[in-house]
Amino acid sequence: MLAAGYRLRVPVTVHIGIGYDIIHEHPNADGAALGATSYRDFLTLAHSVANLEGGVMLSFGTAVMGPEVYLKALAMARNVAGQEGREIRHFTTAVFDLQDIGEDMDHEAPKSEPRYYFRPFKTILVRTVADGGESFYVQGDHRATFPALYREVVARL
Repeated sequence: MLAAGYRLRVPVTVHIGIGYDIIHEHPNADGAALGATSYRDFLTLAHSVANLEGGVMLSFGTAVMGPEVYLKALAMARNVAGQEGREIRHFTTAVFDLQDIGEDMDHEAPKSEPRYYFRPFKTILVRTVADGGESFYVQGDHRATFPALYREVVARL
């Protein structure tokens, strides 16, 4: 994926949490370098999100960190857009995951329901599109949903 992004000149970003991965235990792990590169990738994502008006954001199987990083990048991009007299409101989001989240994606679930705590639902499908966007949820195994999305996109091109 990284090589394809490089070849196609499409930004690919990595957002780490220190202590998440086994490599952080290695004696040569450089926390300063990991933090600096992850922050640079965050700024790259925020720059991409700044151009989201009229576009599409897809999320594949990231239940915690991905939605939160996206939410912060979108908030930052919206603040800058507002200062420039622009909006980032009209875009489409889609989440691909295994969880059953029910039918209602237009409203945040009550705290008594488990889906309230499922960040892709709460953040990507409800909150960030509440003022003009549209969202979709595709439940299934990525081995089936990712190729199906690819085939559909290619067929429409």
